[in-house]
This record gives sequence, structure tokens and C-alpha cells, in this order.
Amino acid sequence: MKSKIILEDIKIHANHGVLLEEALIGNYYIINAEFHADLEKASESDDLNDTINYAEINDIIHQQMAIRSELLEHVIGRIIQRIEKAFPQITFIKIKLTKTKPPMRGEMNGVSLEFEKEIK
Repeated sequence: MKSKIILEDIKIHANHGVLLEEALIGNYYIINAEFHADLEKASESDDLNDTINYAEINDIIHQQMAIRSELLEHVIGRIIQRIEKAFPQITFIKIKLTKTKPPMRGEMNGVSLEFEKEIK
């Protein structure tokens, strides 16, 4: 059975970016995360120990977003590393991180980076 856990549109204020104003003022970010793991045992047992606690994943995302980085790539990399370490049963991770108001000309809903990792 293929199982997915998806955290959608987590909105967090953080101070990432290369520019000084981004470090001082910050920006809102939207994070979407998808994880694959075999959760069939939890579907039968109704026991939290048999699944992946997505509240803990949410905490990891918030913790890593609180650590300032110049590059969003670095933020996503840290998130993936921490989640992979905390939940070895995960076989696939996808993180999409959107900066909602990038300091660039023109109107846009944001700029996003998305990383996917298959874990063997």
C-alpha cells in the first residue's frame, strides 16, 4: 500500500534572504510537504506508534524555518535532513518552499523552490 502524509500551506514568518532588509524585516513563507511511508499497520492498529506523527514534522519545519539562511535551498536541505533522521521509515520527501513577497519587480504570488528526495 502506498501511503502519503501531506502538510499543506504552512504559513511562517522568517528572515531568510540575501538582502539586509530580508534579514531585518523578514517575509512570509508557505511550506508544502509530502512524505511517503508504509502506514498500513497504523490503518489497522489505530496506534500513533505505528505511523508518522505529522505534528512532530510540523515542529521540525518550524524549528528549521527559525534558523536564518541566505538561501532557501539551504533551508529546504536542513528540513529534509532533520525529517529523514527523525523518521527513517519515510521513503520519499518533497518540500516546496514559497517566499510570498520576494524583493523583485513585478507582481507575483511568490517564488518557490521544490526539492524531492527518494530514500533507499
